[in-house]
Amino acid sequence: MHHTHPRPTLGALVRAAAPGPDGGGRRAARVVLAVIVAAAAVLAVTFVPAPRAEAFPPSSKRDVISYLHSITGRYVVSGQHNKEPASLPSQYTRQVYEVTGQYPGLWGGDLMFRAEDIADRQRVVDQAKIEWSHGSLVTLTWHACTPTGPSTCEFEGGVKTNISDAQFTQLVTGGTALNAEWKRRLDAVVPYLRQLKDAGVPVLFRPLHEMNESWNWWGGRPGPDGSRKLYQITRDHLAGKGLDNLIWVWNVQDNPAGGWADYYPGLSYVDVVSLDAWYKSYPSAADYGQIQRIAGGKPIAISEMGKVPDAALLEGQTRWSYFMVWSEHLRGNNTNAEIQNAYFHPRVLNQGELDLPGPRT
Repeated sequence: MHHTHPRPTLGALVRAAAPGPDGGGRRAARVVLAVIVAAAAVLAVTFVPAPRAEAFPPSSKRDVISYLHSITGRYVVSGQHNKEPASLPSQYTRQVYEVTGQYPGLWGGDLMFRAEDIADRQRVVDQAKIEWSHGSLVTLTWHACTPTGPSTCEFEGGVKTNISDAQFTQLVTGGTALNAEWKRRLDAVVPYLRQLKDAGVPVLFRPLHEMNESWNWWGGRPGPDGSRKLYQITRDHLAGKGLDNLIWVWNVQDNPAGGWADYYPGLSYVDVVSLDAWYKSYPSAADYGQIQRIAGGKPIAISEMGKVPDAALLEGQTRWSYFMVWSEHLRGNNTNAEIQNAYFHPRVLNQGELDLPGPRT
């Protein structure tokens, strides 16, 4: 059967039962929610979400960073990435709702690389505004095409490709053709990022991700003139465009080779230190320690993972401020029960359960 009349969301029912993020009340409410979701699955009920009351007003970068500090060690924000196509900028976030009755506390999108998706960047920006207005944080990744090739590309050979050491040296040297081309690529996304600034939407911006990996053209070059220099150039250029709504997220993958600090662009260039968990399902204790040492007190996050966090991770590594499950891995790599257990865990904050500090500026 199908119910199509408007009704409160399941998440709203939970928050009515547990108005504050206290462990006991939230646990009890989420037991109720788990029963409701399970029953809905059995009955094949389609729920139509109502507008959320817990909308975020226009806010500043500082508000979000302060919030991440405030929950560190106490709570972790749930997150879900939405990859291409840009025409479906919430398809995987919607899947979370279908399984749990909750929307993630963090929406993830991409500035994209294929011609048709770059032409549809406005859809991504519009979705970011919607998610923020509903009470979710916003993060953007960018699988950028190599500046040695066309400005639009396929993943294979365009994003996932190598450039020579000589080309990379030109790229990070001011006044060269490749350096100028990279800045033109940055300029192309400025109007979209500025829309979010004007709307009061701070963005957890994660460019040049997995910097310690060599699958991409920007990565795998440690040291002061390597990948981290390109990150510094990128931040300096966009800061010069007045984009003070960008929260700069630096990112490495959990490569067992370690040495992640050799890619770190420096305290003044990074706001959040993040790890992608792909070599292992979950960060090891050593990974967790290494990221914290690099962060030096800055918020830390798991920016990509294929498995939703389990109770052992959520209760054993408590300083992660958010996690983000990667697109198709949500259902391709997790059972409904595993997804529900993560979203119903008392330490996990979903959309509508985040409370940014005020006043908003």
